[in-house]
Amino acid sequence: QPPRYASAMATATAPASITLETGVTLSYAERGDGSRPPVVLLPGPTDSWRSYEQVLDRMPKSTRTIAVSQRGHGDSDKPATGYRVEDFAGDAISLLDALDIEAAVLVGHSGSCLVTRRVAIAHPDRVAGLVLEASPSTLVDDPGVREFVDSVVCNLDDPIDPAFARSFVIDTSSGDVAPALLDTLAGELMKVPARVWRETFAGLQEYDDLAELSRVTAPALLLWGDADPLVGRHMQEELLRRMASATLIAYPGLGHTPRWEDPARFAADLTAFVERLPFWRQ
Repeated sequence: QPPRYASAMATATAPASITLETGVTLSYAERGDGSRPPVVLLPGPTDSWRSYEQVLDRMPKSTRTIAVSQRGHGDSDKPATGYRVEDFAGDAISLLDALDIEAAVLVGHSGSCLVTRRVAIAHPDRVAGLVLEASPSTLVDDPGVREFVDSVVCNLDDPIDPAFARSFVIDTSSGDVAPALLDTLAGELMKVPARVWRETFAGLQEYDDLAELSRVTAPALLLWGDADPLVGRHMQEELLRRMASATLIAYPGLGHTPRWEDPARFAADLTAFVERLPFWRQ
């Protein structure tokens, strides 16, 4: 029996909320319906579901696409603790349960790629495919992340400074982000408390699944901008070596968040990947 792909209607990018078995209420938005495997978009650290808004607008109506603000982010709950990779992965499974989705294509960006990989390793039956945008291999002992945490994250205070928020978006993506989008992204970033930054980045620095990646059986697609200042090609090559099911699409000249610079191509590549999955060739 193929996995069950629950169908739901969504006619506008309007936020909703859902309370999980983990006790956390998450904010999300969805569009589309159909019997294809649903697509669940998990933003990277400090981003909310709105960072995928341009992708949602470009996905076909025949694909149910769900963008989520993870715990501590956007308008989702911000519990006192629980921001390790494993905590976010537990929420992802609970979200699938709450939405009556047996298996989904999980899409991660940057640090949240570790979350999607954790789900694929621990719960392979729940993952129809993986799409990893700007995925690191591991951030353990990464000198750039260590310096950023020591010099920036450890010194953050609430409320997050608006000027810092804008510069962070630009520095970790591209100076070509449209002004209106930059305003939205910076505003959402400012909703993340300093304590969430600290625990999230501490968790990212501790998590290492490289020895387990050979257990990932779901088809995987790596999307990576070759001008990414944070995640290099060597990391993509490492992931390709360790995941037999993975393929790579490199975006010439794009930075750490290709979907902001070229959302049309990102959505097209994501859609093509979903359409190639064997589950709906019945």
